[in-house]
Amino acid sequence: LPFAAGSAPDAPLLSRPAEHQHVRYNPLRDDWVLVSAHRVKRPWQGQLEKPPPEDVPRWDPKNPLCPGATRANGEVNPNYEGTFVFPNDFPALQPDAPEPDDSDHPLFRAAPARGVCKVMCFHPWSDLTLPLMSLPEIRAVIDAWAELATELGTSYPWVQIFENKGAMMGCSNPHPHCQVWASSFLPNEAHLEDRTQRQHLSQHGVPMLLEYAEQEAGRKERLVVENADWLVVVPYWATWPYQTLLLPRRHVCRLQDLSDSEKDSLASIMQRLLIKYDNLFEVSFPYSMGWHGAPTGPYLQEDCRHWQLHAHYYPPLLRSATVRKFMVGYEMLAQAQRDLTPEQAAERLRSLPEVHYKKRTE
Repeated sequence: LPFAAGSAPDAPLLSRPAEHQHVRYNPLRDDWVLVSAHRVKRPWQGQLEKPPPEDVPRWDPKNPLCPGATRANGEVNPNYEGTFVFPNDFPALQPDAPEPDDSDHPLFRAAPARGVCKVMCFHPWSDLTLPLMSLPEIRAVIDAWAELATELGTSYPWVQIFENKGAMMGCSNPHPHCQVWASSFLPNEAHLEDRTQRQHLSQHGVPMLLEYAEQEAGRKERLVVENADWLVVVPYWATWPYQTLLLPRRHVCRLQDLSDSEKDSLASIMQRLLIKYDNLFEVSFPYSMGWHGAPTGPYLQEDCRHWQLHAHYYPPLLRSATVRKFMVGYEMLAQAQRDLTPEQAAERLRSLPEVHYKKRTE
C-alpha cells in the first residue's frame, strides 16, 4: 500500500479514487477491474452507433414474435394479450443430444450438454419495452419468470433467464422479449459464483451478497434506487459503465421463493431503474441482463444457503446514445477496465428523473 503524504519522502501519495487509476476486487468473480476515471475525458474519434429506431410498428404480421404471426417453423402464434412463452425455434440446447466421444487426451475434453431453450414475449405490442409497461404488466413478467424457473428447475440444474435489449447487444428483434435456457450443467458464471459465495459463507458466516446489500444500503454512494424489499447499486467492482446489480434485502435463494409483495416491489424497482436508464441519454437503453440464483434440479435437495438471488444489468453505452464501451484489447488480453468510477455512474443515474422522457409533459 502507498504511504500517506509526508511519511516517506520518496513514497507515492495516497490517491483519490475518483481521479486516479486503481484496481478493485470483485469477490463474486474472484477477479479485478482497472478503474481509470481520467480516461473518460479523452476525445472520441471511434465508431458511432446508430440510435435504436423510434418508429417500431405496434404490430407487424411479418414479425415472428407478434400475436398471430407465423414463426420460422410454420407455427402460428396465438393472439396473446399478456406474456407468451414458446420453444425457441433455433435452440442452442436440445434435450436429446448424443454423448460426445471419449477423449484420448486431457487437453481435448468434451462433456454432455443437454437442455431446453424458450422465448418469452413480455407484451403483445412491439413498440413497448419494460420501462414503458404498467406495473401489473411487469408483475406478470415476473410471475412468468418464476413459473418457468420452477417448471424447468425440477429437472435442470441451471435455469438462465436473460434479456438482450437493443441491436447493440445482439437482439435481432425489437419486440419486448427475453430468453430462458435450462441446462444439464452449471455454466461457467454460475459455477464461479457458487464457489465464491460458498467460500464467503464458510469464512464469514453470512451470505456474501446479503452482507454486500447491507453495506451498500448504509454507504449510499453507489445506490441508484431502493424500496422496502430491494436495492439497485452500481457495484463497487462494476465493469460496464452503467452496470447495476439488483439485490433483495432479505436472504432469498431463488426467484420462485419471492413473496407476492416482494414481486410487486420488484416490478416497481425494475420500472424505476429502467426509466432512469432510458432517461440517461433519452434513448431506449440497450443492455443484457439476467437472473442468478441458487442451482436447481438435484441442488434442490442440497444446502444452498450461500446463494443470494440477484440480477445483473450490463449496458454498453458510455458517453452518449451513440458511443459505446468496447471490451477489446486490454480487456480481452489482460483484465477488465472502466473509464469512470462506479460512484460517478451511480450519482448520475441516481439524479435522473423517474418519469420516462417519452411521458413528460411540457
